[in-house]
Amino acid sequence: MPVLARRGFTLIELMIALVLLGIVSTAVYKILVNNQRLYLAQTQTIDLQQNIRAAAAILPAEFRELDAADGDIKAMTATSLRIRGMRQLSFVCATPVLGGGLGQIVLTVRTTPIYGTRQTFKQGDSILVYWEGDPTTRNDDQWLPAQLQKDADPGFCADSNVAVNPAFLLTLQPQWINNPILNRAGAIQIGAPVRGFDKVSYEVYQAPAPDNNWYLGQRNPAQGGTIQPMIGPLIGANGVTFSYYDSVGVVTADSSQVAQIQVVLRARTASPIRSGGNGVQDYKVDSVVTWVALRNNPRCGPGSLPPIPCN
Repeated sequence: MPVLARRGFTLIELMIALVLLGIVSTAVYKILVNNQRLYLAQTQTIDLQQNIRAAAAILPAEFRELDAADGDIKAMTATSLRIRGMRQLSFVCATPVLGGGLGQIVLTVRTTPIYGTRQTFKQGDSILVYWEGDPTTRNDDQWLPAQLQKDADPGFCADSNVAVNPAFLLTLQPQWINNPILNRAGAIQIGAPVRGFDKVSYEVYQAPAPDNNWYLGQRNPAQGGTIQPMIGPLIGANGVTFSYYDSVGVVTADSSQVAQIQVVLRARTASPIRSGGNGVQDYKVDSVVTWVALRNNPRCGPGSLPPIPCN
């Protein structure tokens, strides 16, 4: 066929093709946009649920280690809680020399096993030492706070007839037991637990601009540490609330009488998302309520709330 005889597309055909192309392109674009919105919404929802799970796992594990009667709760409000955060657990493997003068005492603890986030001892570490006192009664048992004067020295345990077990030698502050009643021979026995702790504060706070979101943060007040976000963003200043109950379920403001802590967490997504098919963007909110029973709430003895003598 001659070139001049060939026919091209008419204007109407081109317009129809362009309209069809526009319709298809618009449909594809809407699908891509909807998929992107769905992906962002699912990502935000997953992050929100992870925040909720983190709160339900971390806070109860921390608070179950507390013993209110031993002074593990240092300060408490509806939006903050300052505690002794337990970080170590080790065991005495040689009976310390007690019953003499009130000088400096050295504790010998096993190098293994040591449980917790720290596997050694450093100068300035805070510890609690279990004081047995009279082994025939539990009424005088207590935890004595102490602080290490230097890094742990190497040593050996004296509780094995089969092998020589390595140990840490913990030098405590001078006149650690400055009470003749406590400075009793045999009051701290082989196998007595030694617990290392940090003073930790959990607080609800608002991040500075440009963030301006609310978080539950953690800091170490004794070391002057800055607060670090742990869970969030929250719905606001009431995003986390703590309630404190005694052994009979009554709200208490006495930190030494706390037997249970209720934690209410209200978190939201980091940014607004569309949900429900109405096209309106808004923050998605979720919440969780957790009850935590503190350790060492016996039915009788000095740790019972209220105190009930053991027969």
